[in-house]
Amino acid sequence: MLRPGVEGLSENITVTNIVGRFLEHSRVLCLVNGGDEEIFVGSADWMSRNLKHRVEILTPVLDLESKRYLRDVLLAGYLRDSVKGRELQSDGTYTRIRSHSQPAFDAQRYFMRQGVST
Repeated sequence: MLRPGVEGLSENITVTNIVGRFLEHSRVLCLVNGGDEEIFVGSADWMSRNLKHRVEILTPVLDLESKRYLRDVLLAGYLRDSVKGRELQSDGTYTRIRSHSQPAFDAQRYFMRQGVST
């Protein structure tokens, strides 16, 4: 179980959770290591029961246009979500993501209005 914000282990990792209308959600990972960015898509939602008892897949996205879309549109939208967004804390609790300087933003509602499949 990943705990972000643990000094010397995961202080540069953030985990964002959005549970909205659609429980079947995008599974996109953006990993940056030493400036090298990799984006993956997969079927697993990284819960123990799924990783131990199911066949799950994770694959890198190699197409540059697809990588840009996933990073700059899909992930950026979900990371902006101040309505359903929660951030995992190092103690295992989640806190709501709030922006006092921006209006409330619901990523799933935005993508539905755009006609974008997530």
